[in-house]
Amino acid sequence: MPLNEALFEHSPEESFDASLVGARRALSLVAGCSRLVNTLSDSDLLRIQRELSDLARGIGASAAVVAGEIGHRSRPGLGYAGLAQREGFRTAEALIRHETKSTAHNASALVQVGTMARDSGDVGAVSSAEPWFREVGAAVAAGSLSVDAARAIRSGLGSPSERTGAVTPDDLLSAAHLLVIEAAQVDADELLRRARRARDDLDEAGIADRERAAFEERSVRRTRRPNGLPRYIIDPDIESAAFWDDVYDSLTSPRRGGVRFVDDADKAWAEGISSDERTTDQYVHDSFTQLLRIAVSAETGESRRIVGSRQPSVRVLVTRAALEAKQGHGRIEGCDIPISLQTVERVACESGTVQLDFDESGRPLDLGREQRLYSHRQRIALAAAQGGCMFGDCDRPPRWCEAHHAQHWKRDHGETNILDGVLLCRYHHLLVHNNGWEIVRDDAGFWLIPPREVDAEQRPRLMPSKSAALRDLRLLSA
Repeated sequence: MPLNEALFEHSPEESFDASLVGARRALSLVAGCSRLVNTLSDSDLLRIQRELSDLARGIGASAAVVAGEIGHRSRPGLGYAGLAQREGFRTAEALIRHETKSTAHNASALVQVGTMARDSGDVGAVSSAEPWFREVGAAVAAGSLSVDAARAIRSGLGSPSERTGAVTPDDLLSAAHLLVIEAAQVDADELLRRARRARDDLDEAGIADRERAAFEERSVRRTRRPNGLPRYIIDPDIESAAFWDDVYDSLTSPRRGGVRFVDDADKAWAEGISSDERTTDQYVHDSFTQLLRIAVSAETGESRRIVGSRQPSVRVLVTRAALEAKQGHGRIEGCDIPISLQTVERVACESGTVQLDFDESGRPLDLGREQRLYSHRQRIALAAAQGGCMFGDCDRPPRWCEAHHAQHWKRDHGETNILDGVLLCRYHHLLVHNNGWEIVRDDAGFWLIPPREVDAEQRPRLMPSKSAALRDLRLLSA
């Protein structure tokens, strides 16, 4: 638990020192046991990892509370009389970075979250701070919310909208309350995604504005490195970022566990990348340079294949109801950030459309049995419905996934049926087949059944869709 002055029996200084001595003693005991970690059972190993994470969260929360007080004593209004400037630093963040030997990012996070924690217990400070995050700060001060989780909520929800009647402080207060509860079940990365989705849900009218702001901020900047060579910094807009990501993933997938290749030419290409002596960063640099050279020279004839047959593309998903009513938004496949209908219509005009029909439960209708491997059109439907690898919290996008038969093709004489298709990344596809995991389907969706050595009771685990577009469709039909 974070240090709490209400628990002090002596002076604050004495109590702080006593608490720190006790914490150091506990950590030294843990460090002394590190040589025994290889003797632990799997369950004990995971249990200890969870307990150490709880301890780290409490220590991090206490550090944030202290940083918040340092920030208060270094606030700009105090000028040179502030703590940081008296110590020779311009800001509280610079002072904390010096004292903790951490990064500027971590120091900034401690001050931001610490300020929320401090203000949560200071009624007089609420009016000048962000009252909609008061519960977030209180959870940090209580040790139930980590610094990373608190910063994710703050970053994802943002501030009330300046437009009258848009996102109010009460809206953000309610959203923050729900996210604090959900933080016990998900990591900080997922919490940030949920906070951003909550903001988008609250501020539908602001989607086009935020998309326009990202578009206006797009840039490629050239600076100079210490050795005199240039450095290029790319800040893409939403649509361009999706294309850049697809190019990057296509280039690096053989090294990062992407989809397996069955075509002989693609196999040779993937094997060549895997065995290449260049680092991944070097390979990406050289490949992007080659792509630019090909584009500039516009050579005819057959050029060296760089990204294989899976050409980079941007796939946009939108409901027919949104298009017909001209209200709502679309999604770029694999991207959580919504895009405006104007962008959807422009992409459709440039690239054409493919219609996908879903039933009232949000499932793609079967496109027919064609062969053992799922067809390109079937994979488009699965990607739209499932949004990526369905195994647990795996974040692999649809383009890195393979279509698994829930009813095995050979063992169960299963069909290449869209209703029984499950997107799994290569790693989890192999895990399911080789380690005894099973996937079943009922009216609620797909369920993952672990082998007995993982869960003796083999309790089913729901495999929810990760498709933001399908989520939009269900909200419309609710």
